[in-house]
Amino acid sequence: MTFIKITEQSSLYDNLEKKSVFEVLTEINREDQKVALAVQKTIPEIEKLVAGIVERMKRGGRLFYIGAGTSGRLGVLDASEVPPTFGMPDTYVIGLIAGGDIALRNPVEAAEDNPDRGWEELIAYKINENDTLVGIAASGTTPYVTGALRHAREKGILTAAICCNPGSPVAAEAEIKIEPVVGPEYVTGSTRMKAGTAQKMVLNMITTSTMIKLGRVKGNKMVNMQLTNQKLVDRGTRMIVDELGLSYEQAKNLLLLHGSVKAAIDAYKL
Repeated sequence: MTFIKITEQSSLYDNLEKKSVFEVLTEINREDQKVALAVQKTIPEIEKLVAGIVERMKRGGRLFYIGAGTSGRLGVLDASEVPPTFGMPDTYVIGLIAGGDIALRNPVEAAEDNPDRGWEELIAYKINENDTLVGIAASGTTPYVTGALRHAREKGILTAAICCNPGSPVAAEAEIKIEPVVGPEYVTGSTRMKAGTAQKMVLNMITTSTMIKLGRVKGNKMVNMQLTNQKLVDRGTRMIVDELGLSYEQAKNLLLLHGSVKAAIDAYKL
C-alpha cells in the first residue's frame, strides 16, 4: 500500500480569509465532528493496548509516551494529569518530547529528525520488558518516534503508535497501530487541529481505562485524586458525605487527616 499523507492534503475549504468569523467557526466545528467517529473505529486496537498496559503495570511496568511538536506536548500533558487525577506517582506514566521540556513552549530546531535520540532518552529511564512505549505522530513519519519504537520492539517491549495517516512508517514499527483517520485539516497541514484532537481523545481513553482497571476509580469517582486546591477538597468531602453519611465538617476533617477519599473511607470503615 502506498503511503499517503492525508493529514497534508489540501483543506476541503478555501478562501478562509474572506469568510466571516461565524462561517469559519461553523466549518471548523463541522470538521471536528468527524473526529469522534474516526476514534471510534480504533477502539479494538486501543482495547488491546490497554490490556497490555494493565498487565504490565500490575508487575511494576510503566507507560511511556514519545512524540515531537504537538504530538509530544499532548503525551506530556496526558502523563502530567495522571498523578493529580488518580493519585499515582509521576513515575508510572512518563511523557517524552523531542527537544526536552523547552520544546513544550518553543520549537527546538531539528530535534525530531534524530532517529536515535528517543531511544537514548528511554535508556536513561532503564526502559524494560515490563514497560509499554506509545509513539505519537500525526503524520506518522517522525524519525525521533520511529527510531524509538524500532529499538523498543527489538528489545521485546510492547509498542503502539497513534497516527492519523494509515500505513505510516511510525505505525510500521509498532505492534499495535491506532490510526484515527480524520482527513485533511481545516487549515491545510495544521495537525494541531483535528489530528491533535483525535490524539488527545485516544490518550484520554488509554490512561482513564488503565487507571480504572488498576482500581484508581470507585463507582465513577476519582477517589485517589490529589487534594491540590479547595475545589478538589470540596469535591472529595462531598464524596465522603455521600458514601458515609457524615456531616460536611466531619467528612472534611476525615479527608484532610487521611489525604485521599479512598484512604479516608477505608480508615473510617475499619
